[in-house]
Amino acid sequence: MTQDQIILFTLFAAVFGMLLWGRFRYDLVAFSALMIAVVLGVVDSKNAFDGFGHPATLIVALVLVVSAGLVRSGAVLLITRTMVDASRSLGAHITLMGLIGGVLSAFMNNVAALALLMPVDIQTARKAGRNPGLSLMPLSFATILGGMVTLIGTPPNIIIASIRQESLGAPFGMFDFAPVGGIAAISGLAFVALVGWRMIPARDDSALKPEDLSQYIAELTVPKGSKQIGKRLAELQGAADKSDVAMLGLIRDGRRVYGQARNVALQAGDALVIEATPDALDEFRSTLDLLVADSTRNNLLRADGEGVEIIEVVVTNDSRLNGRSAQTVGLAWRQRSVLLGISRQGKKITAQLRKTDLRAGDILLLLVPRDTAAHVVEWLGVLPLADRGLAVTENSKVWLAIGLFGGAVTAASFGLIYLPVALGLVVVAYVLAKIVPLSELYTHIEWPVVVLLGSMIPLGAALETSGGTELIAGALIGLTEGLPAWVVLTVLMIVTMTLSDVLNNTATTIVAAPVGIQMAQTLGVSPDPFLMAVAVAASSAFLTPIGHKNNTLILGPGGYSFGDYWRMGLPLEIIVVAVSIPAILVFWPL
Repeated sequence: MTQDQIILFTLFAAVFGMLLWGRFRYDLVAFSALMIAVVLGVVDSKNAFDGFGHPATLIVALVLVVSAGLVRSGAVLLITRTMVDASRSLGAHITLMGLIGGVLSAFMNNVAALALLMPVDIQTARKAGRNPGLSLMPLSFATILGGMVTLIGTPPNIIIASIRQESLGAPFGMFDFAPVGGIAAISGLAFVALVGWRMIPARDDSALKPEDLSQYIAELTVPKGSKQIGKRLAELQGAADKSDVAMLGLIRDGRRVYGQARNVALQAGDALVIEATPDALDEFRSTLDLLVADSTRNNLLRADGEGVEIIEVVVTNDSRLNGRSAQTVGLAWRQRSVLLGISRQGKKITAQLRKTDLRAGDILLLLVPRDTAAHVVEWLGVLPLADRGLAVTENSKVWLAIGLFGGAVTAASFGLIYLPVALGLVVVAYVLAKIVPLSELYTHIEWPVVVLLGSMIPLGAALETSGGTELIAGALIGLTEGLPAWVVLTVLMIVTMTLSDVLNNTATTIVAAPVGIQMAQTLGVSPDPFLMAVAVAASSAFLTPIGHKNNTLILGPGGYSFGDYWRMGLPLEIIVVAVSIPAILVFWPL
C-alpha cells in the first residue's frame, strides 16, 4: 500500500467516523477532509474544486430549484388535494399516498416530495383520528423507493451517471434506471402497502399538540416602589430563565409590543407579557415582587390569543436549530417567537425548553406573531406540519410549470439537449415567468449537499487514481473467490446498502461506484450491472433514521424510536435485493 493510499484511506475512515458521530455537519466534515488532502498533496490543488463544477453537483442544485417551482406553482398540491381523502381505510390511504409519493419523487428531489406530502399525511391522520406514525414511515419509504426510477430522482443516480461518463465515456440516460429501479420500487411499494405498515410498533398518539401544554400568556404589572423600576427588561432575563418563563414584551399605556422593548427602562404601571405554566408564572411573580395585572381582565390568555398564533414544525438536518437551542439562535429577540414545547421520539419536553439543544426530527410548537409564520419557518429552516399553502403563490401557472419541466425531461431523454442545460433552461424560464421569485432562487438550493458533493468528488477521484478502489475491489473479490459473478454483484449490493444505512448516501455512492467498476474489470464483465447495483443499494436506506434525510424528518412527527425502522426496513431491503439482482441480470447482463 502506497503512502497516498494510506493517507486517503485514513481520511475516508475519518470522514465516515465523523459522519457516524454526527457532532459536526457533513458538509464541514467533507470540506475539511478535502482541504487536508490538498495540504498533504494527495489531491492536486489545481483540481481541488473541480467537484463544485461537476455535472452531478449542478444537476442536484438545479433539481432542487425545479422542485421548488413545481411546488410554488401548485402543480403538486393540485394532485394531493384532489386525491387524498381522510375517510379511506388506513391500508387504502397508505397505498394511495405511497403511489403519489413514489411518482413525485421520481421527477423531483425525494426529500422535497416528502416535505410536501408529510403535512398532508399528518392532517389526514388527525382527521381520521389515527396516529400519524402509522402512515409516515410508509410514506418516507415510498418517496425513497420512487427516487430509484429516474436519473433525477435521487443524488446517487446522478452521481452514478456522471461516474459512468468519466469512466466509460457515456452517462446513463434519464430512464436507464427505470427497468431495475422501477421493479425495485414497485415491489417495495407493494410490500409497504400490503404488509410492511403492519410491522410498525403500535403506540399511543405521541404528537405534540397545543392542548397538551398548560402554557399561557400572562401580564404581570410593575407596582409603585418596585425594585424593578429603572431596570431594562433584558436585565430580568436571568430570573426568567431560572423560573423557566419567556418574556414576550411589554405593555405601556395600553400598547403591547412583542419582543421589542428589551432595552427600555421599566416604569411603574408597566405590564410584562410572559409565557409560562401556572407554577412558573407564580414563581416568577414572587421572585420579582410583581402584581397580577388589572384584576378586571382575563390575565391568563391561551397562547393562540389575539396577536399570536401557534405553528407546528419539525427540525430538519439543515435547520439553524439543529444542534442548537432556541435561546442560542435568538428565537425570542430575533423573531419575536417562543418555543412552547418539544416532542422527541414520542417524549414530550416542556421544561427548560429554551436551553434544550434541538435535533433533526424534533417536532416543535412555536408561538409566533400572527401572520409571520411563513417568515419564521423560512428563517429557521424548519418544515411546517400543517398544510398552510405557504409556498403556493402562482396557481395560475401550474400548467406552464408542468409543461416546461416535461419538455426539458423529454428533450434530455431523447438526447436532444444535455440534462444540466435542460434543467438550467427550466430554472431560467421559472424565474422569468415568476414561478420562482428571483429573490428566493438560491434559498431553495441545499448548499450543504452541494458542498458535500463538491468536496467528496475530488477525494473519490484521488482514491481511484491512487489505486485505492482497486484494493477495495480486490478485497471483495477475494472474499467471493470461486463464486459466480452474480454472487459478487450481490455482495457489492449488500455492502453498499449497509453503508448507506449509516452514512450519507452521497458519500457511499462516490466510494462504491468506482469500486464496482474495478470489480467488473477484474472479473472481465460489463461494469453496468455493478453500477446499477450500487445505484439501487445506495438509495435503500431503510434500517435507521440516519441513513436518509426522509427517515430523519419523520422521526419526531411519527413518534418513532431508533429501533422502529428495521422492523419494516429489513424485510424491505431483502426484497429490494431479491428482485433487483434478477432484474439487473436481465436488463444489464454481465
